[in-house]
Amino acid sequence: MKVIFVRLRVLILLLLAVGIGTGLAYWISPGLFGAPAARLMPVMSVSREYNTAALTFDVSENSADVEVIIDVLARHGVRATFFVTGEWARAYPDSASALAQAGHEVMSHSDAHAHMTRMSSSEIESDVRRAGEAIAAATGVTPALFRIPYGEYDDKVITAVNSAGMTAIQWDVDSLDWKGADAADIQKRVIKETGPGSIILFNLGATHTAAALPGVIQTLQRDGFDLCAVSEMLHYGEYSVDSAGRQMPG
Repeated sequence: MKVIFVRLRVLILLLLAVGIGTGLAYWISPGLFGAPAARLMPVMSVSREYNTAALTFDVSENSADVEVIIDVLARHGVRATFFVTGEWARAYPDSASALAQAGHEVMSHSDAHAHMTRMSSSEIESDVRRAGEAIAAATGVTPALFRIPYGEYDDKVITAVNSAGMTAIQWDVDSLDWKGADAADIQKRVIKETGPGSIILFNLGATHTAAALPGVIQTLQRDGFDLCAVSEMLHYGEYSVDSAGRQMPG
């Protein structure tokens, strides 16, 4: 019995030594064991040295406030990006066309606004294709940017979007208009959080978005911000996207 106990004790000590040694080796040189791959990220903001920001609108339910929003943007000389679903483009082709005719970008927000992390890669690619076809039919322009529904993404989703030749665009400033925030709260939040290269999220048809928008635009412009469409702010050619979703040149 004593021999068995001694051998068991020696075995435990050996296992502890191996574990400590492995941990120490990883701490000294994690590359020996292969560092975990970085998570793929959508573009959530853009590295810019000057005050520029992009106004974006998610569109998936109805065409309420389309003409009002177009008018507000026109009065302030702002070009924006509207991420619309394929279903919306098929249901409201005249509204989609009106956005494009007013000079705004009409980009993709998926076809059916589904939870893409629950879909296979082939299902995502099919959805992206159908949405692009619907938007092109309504506007005459094939979308090159894609906003993932619900802000839900993983490496599979980003890879599928990239494989479709599109760039995934999310946001770093959420107006929270979709939560029913009133116009004053929307304005305070957006103005406080917007910085150089910010991508601002609004939702077309949210209760107080149209009322909040003039104050947001006027204040940001007074603070020296150039408000533009997303594609006008992006870097092209060689670029990277860091772990916070900030697009960097080079």
